Amino acid sequence: MRYNNIRVVTEQVNFRQAVMRGLGQDQGLFFPEKIPVLDDIEGLLKLDFVTRSQKILQPFMADILSPDELLGMLERAFDFELPLVPVAGHEKVYALELFHGPSLAFKDFGARFLGQCFEQFAGAQTQTILTATSGDTGAAVAHAFYGMKNIRAVILYPQGKVTPLQEKLFCTLGGNISTIAIDGDFDACQQLVKSAFSDTDIRGPLNLNSANSINIARLLAQVCYYFEAAAQLGYVAAKSAVYSVPSGNFGNATAGMIAHYMGLPMQCLIAATNANDTVPRFLAEGYWDPRSTVATLTNAMDVSLPNNFIRIQQMAQNQPDLFVQQMYARKISEAATEAAIVELNSCGYLADPHSALAYAALMQDRTNSGKPLSAAVFLCTAHPAKFIQTLTATLNKEITLPQELAAVVDKQLLSIKLANDYPAFKNHLLTRLR
Repeated sequence: MRYNNIRVVTEQVNFRQAVMRGLGQDQGLFFPEKIPVLDDIEGLLKLDFVTRSQKILQPFMADILSPDELLGMLERAFDFELPLVPVAGHEKVYALELFHGPSLAFKDFGARFLGQCFEQFAGAQTQTILTATSGDTGAAVAHAFYGMKNIRAVILYPQGKVTPLQEKLFCTLGGNISTIAIDGDFDACQQLVKSAFSDTDIRGPLNLNSANSINIARLLAQVCYYFEAAAQLGYVAAKSAVYSVPSGNFGNATAGMIAHYMGLPMQCLIAATNANDTVPRFLAEGYWDPRSTVATLTNAMDVSLPNNFIRIQQMAQNQPDLFVQQMYARKISEAATEAAIVELNSCGYLADPHSALAYAALMQDRTNSGKPLSAAVFLCTAHPAKFIQTLTATLNKEITLPQELAAVVDKQLLSIKLANDYPAFKNHLLTRLR
């Protein structure tokens, strides 16, 4: 399988090269030259999660990894549960809980598989993993790479714009994990990472790579849990299922569309955003008009320049009819998000704000679509306790911390603070890492 740089069409690489480079020339993202179509989806859904995931991913990397190598990597990466939970009081509404990994967020799937890829591909040469986070990516990457030989991870995040518990989860590890609080928003952090990858002074000498969803390995790993949701629904119900996905940098929605292009049946995928609604406006109005990033309750989605949407556009160019019929985008307000938290709690389900936002989009779709009632799945992307302050204020109830968070509450933050200034950031990397 070849991977093309979407921005520089002459740059073509294999899976290993795409993973190890992270970002292509001119800051271009790598994407498979074609999306493989799987045979016998019904039979595939009868397999266990790891075995099925191996069969889903093998066509993307068959020239690089043997079936046994890939299976072993997935067994080590996907070693936690992902239940599909029915929501009481709602017919055929389900929460797909993706937060049972070590960092309590869906990004554990992609980060842990990417970590396995680096262990397989990097060899003895020290690699520097450079990543921006709006909240959950940082913890997933930090825990996936913590203690790995010949790997050092540098994680940038917007100072004061992640929750205290999110920050504690990835900024207290130390060792081979360095964290930097940037005076700016997530888009500023993301741009610093992109600038570093375009800078020959540091990219080569530091062996830079990325663990953001710009890295194709992380993105492909996320495809697998859409098939697991369908497996738990059952093949018949899955054929008309609606999936609602909280969307910030649009990696999760991209993975869902890849799953569909591979043959996973669904009625549609809803990309649910907060006030940072660049994509919903683009799909409705036809022009790309990013605005200043707005801080919201759903901070991990506070992204006005979603990197991964260009990959969705790449798929849409190849099969435009499928794209138009199957993907929608909805903007959900702060008030609607809070109302969804309250409504779900009344149903006996505690959801973090991002998951509640996806639920709100799902309920709006059910109300407005006029279609026959079908299975409806909203993706729960983070453990509710990571947003304990918001939930306590909204619900006026005590939230119990899981062991993973209780263990870091009193730990000291190890981050350094930097201005949103590329020369200063570059100097820090060269001084600290070379």
